[in-house]
Amino acid sequence: MLKTILLALDCSDGSQSIIQALDILQVQPQTKIILAHVLSAPTSESELAADRPHESPESLYQQAQQQLQAYRAQIPNSAIEIVSGDASEEIVRLANIHQTDLIIIGTRGLKGVDRVIEGSVSSQVVADAPCSVLVVKS
Repeated sequence: MLKTILLALDCSDGSQSIIQALDILQVQPQTKIILAHVLSAPTSESELAADRPHESPESLYQQAQQQLQAYRAQIPNSAIEIVSGDASEEIVRLANIHQTDLIIIGTRGLKGVDRVIEGSVSSQVVADAPCSVLVVKS
């Protein structure tokens, strides 16, 4: 039986596929669900592109919190974790802290050179996780 599951959500449309995976797994009511979102590490103002709009870290945090609270309303026995940093490192760190039995994470479906250039958070989590990882395609 799974005692704790960590859902790594990026608050995109693909996050709904990750939540639907809970239905497929037929999770027990006593299983604790951690809804996790990783904000990008804050960058200095000199690194921000002047010609592109950007949001404040507080605004991004509030948006993520609102989205996770909406998901939490659908999932009994769940908790929210919002952290900042490298996505794969933070997901693995949260899995260690909460002693999770399973991490459920989505994939963008990158292939070839795009995957090498942009990196794959899900591949890194699979390699470093202390538990089983379920990768869900949207």
